[in-house]
Amino acid sequence: MNPTALSRPLMVFAGLCAAAAILAGAFGLAAAGQATVNGLVAGSYLGLGAIGLTLVFGVLRLVNFAHGDLLTAGAYFVIGLSALGLPLSLAVPAAIGGTALLAYATEVLVWRKMRSARAGTLQLFLTAIGLALVIRFSIQFVAGGQARTLGVDILSSVEFGTVRLGLMQATVLGVGIATMAAVGMMLRHTTLGKQMRAYADNRSLAEVSGIETRRIVVATWLLSGFLAGLAGLLYAGAIGTFNPNFGLTLLLSLFAAAILGGIGNAYGALVGGLIIGLSQEWATLFFNPRWKPAVGFAILILTLLLLPQGIFGKARRKS
Repeated sequence: MNPTALSRPLMVFAGLCAAAAILAGAFGLAAAGQATVNGLVAGSYLGLGAIGLTLVFGVLRLVNFAHGDLLTAGAYFVIGLSALGLPLSLAVPAAIGGTALLAYATEVLVWRKMRSARAGTLQLFLTAIGLALVIRFSIQFVAGGQARTLGVDILSSVEFGTVRLGLMQATVLGVGIATMAAVGMMLRHTTLGKQMRAYADNRSLAEVSGIETRRIVVATWLLSGFLAGLAGLLYAGAIGTFNPNFGLTLLLSLFAAAILGGIGNAYGALVGGLIIGLSQEWATLFFNPRWKPAVGFAILILTLLLLPQGIFGKARRKS
């Protein structure tokens, strides 16, 4: 393994540990520990959402502004399926699968046609925004704009010394970390994952090497939709209440995570999501929690100014 590549995650881990230690000294172990736990929970669903976002960009070179609304769709699919009488244990996997199919439907109905028409950057940009609005307002039309809940227990908790962790938060954290690890293993060790990485790295070379490109595109959309649906459900479970606009609220944080890690790099998106989640929760020690989205925006701007390639990004060769 490249020592430089290995040193980057170690440096990030050391930096986060140092930041946590400084905050513990400044604000006390209880306050800093609670903010850290909350940040890890937030980072789990932000990391999943950012991985899906960056996979689409890495493979298809598409900035999918509708990705946040796919997170919203995942949560509302559960609401709809539960209203039809499906138990939550079945509604959750069905909703995640439905979100994956919705993402694939956007490929078939919209993006495949745009690629065939050789649409330019501005056309793709406007189409992505329009698609996001269609999904968002369709959800509002069907489900209304009022706040919703998944009907899960968000009050029960366990205490670890001075830190309290809700049982639902623990579930979110465990599922998020396990899924991110599984996706990382899939991308590194499976044939499909290697082909996706090869296609993202050099599309022309992948095509002449015999990789079935349409299969890679389909797999990318299905995986991206799966991760979006799961991330939306984890967010809804961790927060308790949500509305049709929460995907828009999270979208900036997802972009910040993807760019911070290195846009197009799935492993970087995972780390970027954890950093954004921790940074936003640590910021509540200094500011009112309503300013958390502004922290993601500030990190996004600083990354673009100081480290535009991201932590794990690399300069692309000019053809």
